[in-house]
Order: sequence, then structure tokens, then C-alpha cells
Amino acid sequence: MTSRMTEIWVGIFVAAGMAALFMLAMQVSNLSTYSNDEGFDVIANFDDASGLKVRSPVTMAGVRIGRVKEITFDDQTFEAVVTLRLDKRHTTLPQDTSASIYTAGLLGEKYVGLEAGAGSNHCEELALEAELEGEKFNPADCKNNTADSVLRDGSRITLTQSSMVLEKLIGQFVSRFLSESDTEDKK
Repeated sequence: MTSRMTEIWVGIFVAAGMAALFMLAMQVSNLSTYSNDEGFDVIANFDDASGLKVRSPVTMAGVRIGRVKEITFDDQTFEAVVTLRLDKRHTTLPQDTSASIYTAGLLGEKYVGLEAGAGSNHCEELALEAELEGEKFNPADCKNNTADSVLRDGSRITLTQSSMVLEKLIGQFVSRFLSESDTEDKK
């Protein structure tokens, strides 16, 4: 009877361990938080997207507002083209929003951080243009023109900062250190 009870407890312990490993694997792979929610796609080109992966978080002010949908290579510009899937409730981001690739911690996963730009006001631009040309400004021209000043499906983020690669930084430091020591030896 005791042997049977021990076998049951071992079975429960093994099942709980397997469930815990499964949950850990889901958390690490980001599969548990991936969903194909409604949203819109924004494109950003980076010189270097090292370490960035599909389903990596897209954050703004430390809050996840989307995920990386796709990473491809552009043969024309020789840049990484990153498609960001932003949640549908974030439709007021200014057109001049910038994107940077950061690392969570010293050796953590890479993610894309967005920073809102100044968000130029289309009405103010039209009023200034009319004033400079000596024309009268018509406020009715501003209606329905706000779509040009915010990110929407298919928009491109032009202000980007690429991933910082630790190996490149170490290589630059070592080469600079060696060139300085060679210069001192020649003196």
C-alpha cells in the first residue's frame, strides 16, 4: 500500500514538473503572448538588426504596444526591413516617431523601442504656408487631413537607430587601443 502511494506522489510530482517546464518554455519563446490581434503594420529600415527576432516586443515608454511581425533584407538598400505590428488602439502616434533597437539588460533579448516625435500639426503648417505666401488661411482645409500626420497601416518610420552589437564595440575598442599603443611606440 505504501509503495502504491509513493508511486502516485512521484507521478504527481513528475506531471507538475513537466507542466512547469512547459510554462517556462512558453514564456521564453514568447508564444504565450503572441496573438494575431487586430492592428496595423508599420515598416522601419535598420542598418543592423542583429539579435532582433520575430515576435520581439515593440515598446513605448516601457509598455508593450506591439510585436515584430517580420524581418527581411532589402537588396537595394542593403538594410534590414522590420515590419512592426502595432495594436489597433495606438493609432495616434505621430508620423515622425523614431524607432531604436535596444537590449533588455546587459545580455537580454532585443526589442524595438518607439519614441514619439513632435507630431507636426497639419493645420499649423497650412496656416504658416498661407501667411508666408500672403494668402488668407481657410480652417476648412484642415478637416480630414490629420491622417497624414499619424502612423497608419503601411507607414514607414524613417528615424531609426540600429542595434548595438557588443562584439563590434569590443573590436573597435581593441583596434583603437592597439593603434594608440603603436603610435606611442613610434615616438
